[in-house]
Amino acid sequence: MASEHIRILLVDDEQRLLDALAKGLGAMGYEVSACSSASTALRTLESESFHVLVTDLVMPEMDGMALLDRVREKHPGLPVIILTGHGTIPGAVKAMRQGAFNFITKPYNLDEVDANLKKAAEHASLIAENQALREQVDRRISFAGIIGESAPMQNVFRIIERVKDTHSTVLITGESGTGKELAARALHFSGFLKDKPFVTVDCAALAESLLESELFGHVRGAFTGAHKDHAGFFEAAHGGTIFLDEIGEFSPGLQTRLLRVLQEGEFTRVGDNKPRKVDVRVIAATNRDLESAVARGSFREDLFYRLNVISILMPPLRQRIEDIPVLINHFLHKFNRKIGKRVMRVTPDAMEIFVNYTWPGNVRELENMMERLVTFCDDDAIKAIALPDEVKSKASQVQEEQRQAKTLIGMTYKEAKADIVEKFTVEYLETLLTDCDGKITRAANRSGMDRGCFYRLMKKYGIEKDLLLDD
Repeated sequence: MASEHIRILLVDDEQRLLDALAKGLGAMGYEVSACSSASTALRTLESESFHVLVTDLVMPEMDGMALLDRVREKHPGLPVIILTGHGTIPGAVKAMRQGAFNFITKPYNLDEVDANLKKAAEHASLIAENQALREQVDRRISFAGIIGESAPMQNVFRIIERVKDTHSTVLITGESGTGKELAARALHFSGFLKDKPFVTVDCAALAESLLESELFGHVRGAFTGAHKDHAGFFEAAHGGTIFLDEIGEFSPGLQTRLLRVLQEGEFTRVGDNKPRKVDVRVIAATNRDLESAVARGSFREDLFYRLNVISILMPPLRQRIEDIPVLINHFLHKFNRKIGKRVMRVTPDAMEIFVNYTWPGNVRELENMMERLVTFCDDDAIKAIALPDEVKSKASQVQEEQRQAKTLIGMTYKEAKADIVEKFTVEYLETLLTDCDGKITRAANRSGMDRGCFYRLMKKYGIEKDLLLDD
């Protein structure tokens, strides 16, 4: 990057040194602005853009370290170079740990400053290019905040796109942590109701009596403590969308009341007999199997069909493993910004563990883990050693099961059956012998085999008899 295209902001309280450096860099072709205090520099950054900030470390009122913190908070893409005397080098090193691009010791020469400025400007340019590319990719792999390029997620995006501008009731199903509320928000905020109310109700978090009052409102005197009329969530959502999360928690009485809203577009407040009209689009979500609940009689069949006009299934993360690297990249950038870190990547061995782990908590679990890993990462990369032992163990188990499955596929049916039978027999015999303190006769009796047959199986599969005690 040529110096004439690089804009530099210099900060130093020693006016003589500031003028000399500004003059020298200007002669090299840099476009230079100079400030004699950190507070002036911050005000300048509010109105002008620069490629690199160069600041002295020791200054009155606000020093270079404090300025660095403010710049990283408000202008995270701007590289900062620290000027420091020999006596304050430890402070400059600390500044680098906290995000400074580099430090230069005084007395400096212009060639050294020139080289550092060009490197810093090139680094900032690469980050900006990567950000632009990332935004292009994000537009391809995300829909209104939902991330995913896998076939199951692309199918979710297609359904949302088709129904976002309709009044159709939608039922979103899927395991906990799969992003059901994100899908509901995408439906509302990407469609024609985006400027209308969006009201979320966590049905599992409220007791039945309170949930009824919160949903439909109540009139004064309806129950102890009802000192005045209260409008419910349905009235608050009038003209827009109400999102009923965990709809499977509705009691039979509430199911009946909700059915009336869906059928007639009206309801009554608790303690009132006056029907009230409401125009609301209903989106419901559950991690339960409502069809099974209908079969058991715990959920109304007519309500289920009223809710299930449009169905969206949010796939678990283990069924969309190709999305894991994409999600990890997304969370890296999210938590770098939030925490103020520069964790740029996940090492290949760590990524292999991420991909092989089954993620019972789905995307929510991955997001929480990434926040912890970024918080405690002291490097520019998350390594396998930083991952929880339980995650590494389960991922290793999955890898072994996959390896065994691939091995079986390469066998004939007869060979595969024999291999499985052998593994089962060895594990069964060894477990039984251990439980019987190594006594063969007792183990044989427990197994239902005679002692001779049991012993022949031990010999066939190489179970050491000299390590075992007989009766």
